[in-house]
Amino acid sequence: MSAADGSGAMFDRIAHRYDLLNRLMSFGLDRGWRRRLVDAMPDAGALLDVATGTADVALALADAHPATTVVGLEPSAGMLGGGQAKIAERGLAHRVTLTEGDAQAMPFADATFAGCTIAFGIRNVPDRLAGLREMARVTAPGGPVALLELAEPAFAPARFHVHHVVPRLGAWLSGAKEYRYLQRSVAAFPPPDAFAALMRAAGLRDVEVHRMTFGAAHLYVGRAQ
Repeated sequence: MSAADGSGAMFDRIAHRYDLLNRLMSFGLDRGWRRRLVDAMPDAGALLDVATGTADVALALADAHPATTVVGLEPSAGMLGGGQAKIAERGLAHRVTLTEGDAQAMPFADATFAGCTIAFGIRNVPDRLAGLREMARVTAPGGPVALLELAEPAFAPARFHVHHVVPRLGAWLSGAKEYRYLQRSVAAFPPPDAFAALMRAAGLRDVEVHRMTFGAAHLYVGRAQ
């Protein structure tokens, strides 16, 4: 992959501003959406957060579920550096660990985790079906696999914000043209019904789709078999 198509190298370049970008792209609503993602996970056992970025979700999982341990998987070394700093600052290194790796070929045994999450990351996985199959594989039978993803806004002013304001702000803040890729990736993501069908094709059952904030984001939850 090139450094502008969702690869780890692309995210290395924007890691220092990634959290701010999420605030911009989601109108500041991403924290509330993440809480719903976190709430879908069990209260005990080992949890996996795929495409963990700077570990926002991994830390939220540890906070919300004190009896768990959390592993964050991320292809970008730059993102992992930011996440490690947050974990150290919070004193949670004994419960939250980060690993560099590919969502399409995870370095974990079958049924390792009680639950698995990914927030705003599945659209950046080149082979989404392979990524979903890996999430299903490493999750114990019956365990939840939950995915949070942005959607193309239906409200015209919101579309203008995502298509024109966010890319310009992102490029200005970091000098990274890759922000345009992130906006385009949201527009190109499959509609909810099609993505739910892909989850089922990956071997997940009982798939549910939860529309949030007038369709600005969706929470997808399935269970490993």
